[in-house]
Amino acid sequence: MTIKAPMAGKIITVFVQEGEKVEDGQPVLILEAMKMENNIVAPQDGMILRLLVKDGQAVKAGEELFELA
Repeated sequence: MTIKAPMAGKIITVFVQEGEKVEDGQPVLILEAMKMENNIVAPQDGMILRLLVKDGQAVKAGEELFELA
């Protein structure tokens, strides 16, 4: 499952690494958009297969952020 950015913004912090197990609702990263910080969380239990963004990176709406298995 690939998680995409709900809106354009800037990645402030990535909390996980590739290969890390996450739980449903666990924060994965913070996306700042329009001066508001938005927690992007894991939609289900799983493992981070790929991180496609890094701290400070600008993203567009719909851009892939991470892949969860």
